Amino acid sequence: MTATLAITVLGLDRPGIIAEVTGQLAELGGNLQDSSMTLLRGHFAWTLLVAVDAGPADVQARLARLTDEGLVVSVLVLPEQSPGGVDGTEWLLSVHGGDRPGIVSGLTAPIAEAGGNITDLTTRLGAGLYILVAEVSLPGDVDVTALTSRIAEVSAQLGVRATLHPAETDVL
Repeated sequence: MTATLAITVLGLDRPGIIAEVTGQLAELGGNLQDSSMTLLRGHFAWTLLVAVDAGPADVQARLARLTDEGLVVSVLVLPEQSPGGVDGTEWLLSVHGGDRPGIVSGLTAPIAEAGGNITDLTTRLGAGLYILVAEVSLPGDVDVTALTSRIAEVSAQLGVRATLHPAETDVL
C-alpha cells in the first residue's frame, strides 16, 4: 500500500546529498511529490513528501548512512486527508529592517487573526538587515485595508518596513 511520507534531512552541506537521498528513494520505488530545500548559513535543510510502498522504518534504514555521516534524517507517515488551506486570494508580505526578536511572530499574527495562511516563508539576516518574504493566502472576505493598517502598525512598533501586496500568480 502506497503511503505518503514526510522526510526531513538537516546538517552541514556537502555535494551529493540530494542525489543520495533521491537515489535511495528511487530504489524503493518512491515518487517525489513535493520538496523544498535551502541552505541556512552553510546547513542543508530539505523537506520532501514522497509516495512510496515501503514503510517509514524501511526508508529510515535506507537513509541511515546519511545519519552516520552527521545528517539528521526523520521519516514520518502523513495521514491521508485532503489538503487544507484557505480558498481566497494570494498576497506577498515583504519585511525588511533592523534585526530584533519578534519580527516573524509580530507580522504573521495579524495575518493569522484575519484567517490568512502563510504558504511559503523565507527569512534572511545579513549585515544587521533582516528580510522576510512570505506568500500569503487570504480568505476572499478579508478587509485588506484593515489588515494592511494593522501590519503597518505592528511594523512601526517593531521598527521595520512591511508591505502587503497582491501576488502575481504567474510568478508563484
